[in-house]
Amino acid sequence: MSSRSVNYTSSPLLASKTPVWRSKFIVAVVALGFVGLAARAAYVQVIGNDFFQRQGEVRFARTLELPANRGRILDRNGLILASSVPAASIWAIPEDVDQDSPEIQAKLKKLAKLMDMPLASLKAKLADEDKSFVWIKRQLDWDVGQEIVKLDIKGIYNRKEYKREYPEGEAAAHIVGFTNVEDHGQEGMELAFDKDLGGKPGSRRVIKDRLGRIVEGVGVEVPPLDGKDIQLSIDSKVQFFAYQKLRDTVIAKKAKAGSVVVLDAHTGEVLALANYPTYDPGNRKNLTGEQLRNRAMTDVFEPGSTMKPITIGLALNSGRVRPETIVDTAPGRINITGSTISDTHNYGALTVEGVIQKSSNVGTTKLAMNMPAREMWETYSAVGFGQKPQITFPGAVTGRLRPYKSWRPVEQATMSYGYGLSASLFQMARAYTVFSNDGKVIPATMLKSSEPAVGVPVFTPKTAQQVRKMLQMAAGPGGTGQLAQTVGYSVGGKSGTARKQVGKTYAIGKYRGWFTGMAPIDNPRIIVAVMIDEPTVGSAYGGISAAPVFSEVVQQTLRMMGVPPDMAVRPQIVSNPTEEAPL
Repeated sequence: MSSRSVNYTSSPLLASKTPVWRSKFIVAVVALGFVGLAARAAYVQVIGNDFFQRQGEVRFARTLELPANRGRILDRNGLILASSVPAASIWAIPEDVDQDSPEIQAKLKKLAKLMDMPLASLKAKLADEDKSFVWIKRQLDWDVGQEIVKLDIKGIYNRKEYKREYPEGEAAAHIVGFTNVEDHGQEGMELAFDKDLGGKPGSRRVIKDRLGRIVEGVGVEVPPLDGKDIQLSIDSKVQFFAYQKLRDTVIAKKAKAGSVVVLDAHTGEVLALANYPTYDPGNRKNLTGEQLRNRAMTDVFEPGSTMKPITIGLALNSGRVRPETIVDTAPGRINITGSTISDTHNYGALTVEGVIQKSSNVGTTKLAMNMPAREMWETYSAVGFGQKPQITFPGAVTGRLRPYKSWRPVEQATMSYGYGLSASLFQMARAYTVFSNDGKVIPATMLKSSEPAVGVPVFTPKTAQQVRKMLQMAAGPGGTGQLAQTVGYSVGGKSGTARKQVGKTYAIGKYRGWFTGMAPIDNPRIIVAVMIDEPTVGSAYGGISAAPVFSEVVQQTLRMMGVPPDMAVRPQIVSNPTEEAPL
């Protein structure tokens, strides 16, 4: 069959003539479209390039922080008290985690187990699929992080950070402190030197795809500047021993708390500062305020009889009395403007030395009432009472010492033996440097120092020597602090006991006992102050509750320092120690 040809020109539609302008118009529209696209391309690529570049960076460019390695905290011998180690922090893009997949569900169970967290808690963090970023758990062990990476769960990522480790644990917790999850200091020396320890983080600019993967790096990488190491004056061995003895005593006496401070008597360096209760800075779960309190620095109390050597030192220094001057304390009490001040016994006639040895409130009061209130206030202020300690450490308190113009006669009397003013245990320890440094009070420091301390004269060297002899008598036979004696070393110190204040009144049956002293007595190398808060087993007197801790800490510390013994081995305790009467 032959094919039939078609004559298109025979169609009326095709045969009609099309206006020329129409085809030209179509061509022009197409041309204008191309011109518009070219103009838009030129605008995007050339004229408006900065704007679109910024928009692209907002969506896909990221600045990654390169964390700096936090500096170490070292003790005086270079042993590590705090250091940073690599840690794994796990984060996720919830919308990318396919929780409906049986395979992913099995992996999530393994993930929860590795992170030691309930599966329900993990799923709760991943529940909001609108989130593009969520932390799952931070500062895991680095090895655990690598195990998580091996699970290869889409949407779960690992970021390298650093976490702090504290080898001395709870023994040095109140000195070292701790950092938060962002590696910023929160307590102790971690807080005091946060800027120096923290360094300066670096940065890296990168382009990421929608899945969070790094495509390429852009710009100049700024390397991190690691933090500086800080070397403290603390001796970690002395610190641990002091803490151990304090802890054992607080537990044995069923006390509420306790503190101990050890100072180098020549340089003012803090060799140890411990409190109990305490905490583990590397594991702060269920941390309470009682554990966190640095009682040696923050708790103030009436120092009681530990003030008597300072008052009598002023009387000696002014030339009003000599060590052998007789003070009549009979009949064991004295009335000051209607208020009665008493001793535990009627000691009768005592020398000034005997006033310290027997811890006579009456004898101290009689000496104080012969001195102007202004002189007493100036001396107390000079040794640090009522003054904020000039030490780089957070939380150190001022205490309370009222202006002398407001003192009534009975207040002048009670302040002479430590009531009506308040101080911290740290302030008490530092005040006693006036006796160990020939009458000069020296600044205390938490940093290792190779320079000799520059002291401020308060007493003459002769006065300081005389008071040291009296302190030795107070810790010797017939004194109130006989239990402070130690094997092989001469010691001197003063005990104190006071009722605790609750509001404006004194609590019945609640006492603080403490002991502050130094050794060896002729050339003191260390000052040790001990406080036991509310001991309930045995006596609450400082000469019985706190003095034994002083004894053991002194003996062990001097041995560690290589100080040769200076006396007979056997302590001379000839009778049960007596004590001053608590207020």
